[in-house]
Amino acid sequence: MSTFTVKGTWTGNRNGEGTITTDGFHTAVSAPKQLDGPGIGANPEELLIAAATNCYMLTLSAILSNRDIEYTHLEVETEGTVGKEGKRLIFEKIVHKPVIFIKEADDELQDKILKLAHRAETACFISQTLKGNVEVTVEPVIKIVG
Repeated sequence: MSTFTVKGTWTGNRNGEGTITTDGFHTAVSAPKQLDGPGIGANPEELLIAAATNCYMLTLSAILSNRDIEYTHLEVETEGTVGKEGKRLIFEKIVHKPVIFIKEADDELQDKILKLAHRAETACFISQTLKGNVEVTVEPVIKIVG
């Protein structure tokens, strides 16, 4: 079993501000501007999306490496959609948009990489944790560099 600890501080009411600290991360936090907050530092919505993105990148890199698929790097842009259910906010959807940069690949290898990009989402433990509550999808792109 592994334990992960995050420490938080908060000053003020809903529109106050705080900090979140881990062993390798420290950031200011507040309610987001999109939800009528002050927009100071990160917000809970971005932090949840960041966790999903980090897990997806790690999982995709592991899957590609385990299959000896060479790539120069990955870039992922992730969008999260928050809606309202009555007065309650709900996370509706998270969409990962990975770009996998490779030096060369025929159509067969590109198809394989696209399938693995989708597989990474189902293998990511953060995505598994959110399943049933939030729709998580992948829209991969392959770029040949060289």
